[in-house]
Amino acid sequence: MKILKRATQFVFVCLSCIQLYAFNPLQAQVVSTDERPVFIRSGNVVPSQKNQAKKKISAFSYTNPIIRDTSIAMRDHFIIKVADKWYATGTSSPVWTGYNPGVRLLVSDDMINWKQHSFIIDGSKLPADCPYNGRFWASEIHYIQSKFWLTVNSGKVTEQDPKGMSTHSVWLFVADAVTGPYKLVNGPLTPQYNNDATLFEDEDGQTYMYCSGNGLFQAKIDLPSGKIIGELEKIRGAKDAGNPGWMVGGIEGPFVLKRAGVYYMFFSAWTRGYEVGLLKAPSPLGPWELASPEPIFGTRKRKYREEMAKSGGYANLQFDDTKDPYCETGHNAIFEGPDGKLWSSCHYMIFDGKTFDSTDETGQPIPQMGIEPLYFRDGIFVIDGPSWKPQKISY
Repeated sequence: MKILKRATQFVFVCLSCIQLYAFNPLQAQVVSTDERPVFIRSGNVVPSQKNQAKKKISAFSYTNPIIRDTSIAMRDHFIIKVADKWYATGTSSPVWTGYNPGVRLLVSDDMINWKQHSFIIDGSKLPADCPYNGRFWASEIHYIQSKFWLTVNSGKVTEQDPKGMSTHSVWLFVADAVTGPYKLVNGPLTPQYNNDATLFEDEDGQTYMYCSGNGLFQAKIDLPSGKIIGELEKIRGAKDAGNPGWMVGGIEGPFVLKRAGVYYMFFSAWTRGYEVGLLKAPSPLGPWELASPEPIFGTRKRKYREEMAKSGGYANLQFDDTKDPYCETGHNAIFEGPDGKLWSSCHYMIFDGKTFDSTDETGQPIPQMGIEPLYFRDGIFVIDGPSWKPQKISY
């Protein structure tokens, strides 16, 4: 009987391991203390330097923008790896003028070649009275509590409100598979204009929602019900006292991860182009402070933001253009790259020296996916670049 019992336990452990490795999406966004940290998976340990030396050297080569196909172009790329595939979602065009087609899902086997998988929310199939019928911005998919949670930022587009701004807020959906089908859990999650929602699950199982909308906001959230726990708290505004000049135009696009007990919030500022800043805090609800007085990544072009700077009252802000060919590299999110380490995704937009009218959809350059490795140096996360020439990462 003892032999049979041990044999049964062994089979159970083996089956558990098979399930873990056959379908192994990311768990809570906790990272190791390596300079290029990796996500810690349930049941796995970070390999030692000795073990790493025995591994066969591999390489990943890429050139930004990764995607150059206007038919699947998006802004605000969010990438998640599930098993051996990467999936991406974001904001499809048209961005500014109201109706866009829905929540697009892209798929790739190698992080280089991407194709359309589906619309996990298809705007053309929604009923006429749907309250999130025509603006689908900055969607994200997080794997938490053995399910895939989709945050969508949308509102109702009508003749009276062709951009859906008066009802634009956060909606939560859930699915058993990353490709769906997704079922509405709750929405809108907040009673006001909010956008760019993201989720973070801490090690204790508590989940938090962060979003933007004239500043950065935070709250605990109960995912099964989609209900905010307590109050939605504004944690930072673009023009708060003590903010550096590069933030005054506006801030958005939060993304949170944890490293060695410290919580880091990436966010984007559109004052000088599109740049990524970094906050840090001792707890998931703050207090948050700037981890760096300067952006950790991004691009800036005076001509691109000239009209917005005039209307916003900060046209006298002094800065030099970056030498990259982009006018925007921002709204980042963190994902597991081909080397098993952390990478950052953004939309990259080529700058050709034109003056762009922010209300003219056809006058904008086409946004495409860009990626860069994420590093941890001198106590903060940093992203080198943005790059536009061929890159090679060995691992």
